[in-house]
Order: sequence, then C-alpha cells, then structure tokens
Amino acid sequence: MPLLSQPLWKHFFGLFILGGLIIAVAGCGGPMASINADDATVAETSESDTTAEPETKTTQKSTIRLPRKRYELNMDSSPFNKLTEAEAYVILNKGTEPPGDGGYTLTKDPGTYICKRCNTPLYHAKDKFISHCGWPSFDDEIKDAVKRLRDADGRRIEIVCANCGGHLGHVFHGERLTPKNERHCVNSISMKFIPEGKEMPKPIKATDVKKKEDAMKSEKAAKPKATDAK
Repeated sequence: MPLLSQPLWKHFFGLFILGGLIIAVAGCGGPMASINADDATVAETSESDTTAEPETKTTQKSTIRLPRKRYELNMDSSPFNKLTEAEAYVILNKGTEPPGDGGYTLTKDPGTYICKRCNTPLYHAKDKFISHCGWPSFDDEIKDAVKRLRDADGRRIEIVCANCGGHLGHVFHGERLTPKNERHCVNSISMKFIPEGKEMPKPIKATDVKKKEDAMKSEKAAKPKATDAK
C-alpha cells in the first residue's frame, strides 16, 4: 500500500497555497498616503504623525503617513503659522492625507473652515456636504479665497489658498452630487474649523509676510561682514 493516498504533487501544491496565504496576510499594512488624491503611493510612517485638530465632537483622528525620505520636506520658515512635518507634507509639498472618516470628513457643525497656514477663511459649513469620497467636500468656496491651478499631468485641477498658496486638494466638476455640480475635495489637515460664534483668528496676509521678509533681507544685507570690520 502506498504511503500517501494522493500523489505527492497534490500535497506540495496544498502546502504552496497555504504558504502564499500566510505571506499575503502578513504583508497587509495600514492605509497608504499618496502625493495626489487619486493615487496610492506606498509610504512609511513618521514618528511625528499628526491629525486634524479635534475642534468638534464629530472630529476623529486621521493618521498621516509620510513618504520615504527620498527628499527633504519643504518646511516653512516664513511668518505664517508654523507647521508640523505632517502639515508641511500636505500644505507645502502637495501631499494627501489618507481617505477615511477622520478629520473633518463627516463634520456637520455650523462654522467656517480657515487655512491652517494663514487663517484665511476658505469655506462656509453651509456649503459642505457628505460625498462619501473619504475627504471633506464643499460645492462652493468663499469668494476669492481659493485659487485653481492645472496639475502637472494636465488632468486635474489643484486648489490652493489664494492668499498663501498652501495646497488644499483638487476640484471636480460634472459629478452631479449637488445642484452646483462641483466638489472641492480638501485635506482636513489643510484647514482649521472655527465653530459658529467663536472668534476668528486674524488672517496673515501674504503682502504683510513679504514686507517682513524684505525688511529682514535688507537688515541682513546692511550688516557689515566680519572682513569689512577689520
């Protein structure tokens, strides 16, 4: 009588399938961040992961996974609001937080959404709607608050703060999700929510920032060099 009731290849095939399943399960990780809203670029987790500020009870945590350190993040040294590494990744380096129900995605409270970098009012809560796309969505912006730019690939339209140029997300048309037929897909980390009735912080104007930077440059240039003092 043979030692095995089935041919050897069937036993090895079964072990091969089982091993593949084990490897597949072990390789599953958390959500991946992407540089663009519709992409899925693999990223590593940074120790300085942050979330959008929990201004309301509906706010939930959303983890930002920073890209591999193939380049140095562009950090902000201007008089605008100081940013964390995660905020700089999205606002200055045009990154994208992972989709989900965290941040301001499901927030419905009345109030105003302002730019995290310069405090400029961007969106009214009345123009926000639940799109189920994984990011906060608005079908209108505050007049002259948002600037539209064509993406480098020419396919999508990026939206940035018209004052400081901070990256917000992208705008889409023709989806028929609201009567206005427009969706501003915005990163929660690019904004700060100010509830209705709460005092709004004063916007930091780009023109004032430029004046300060020019004054600092002039002051630095006017200082005598060490060799000149000898």
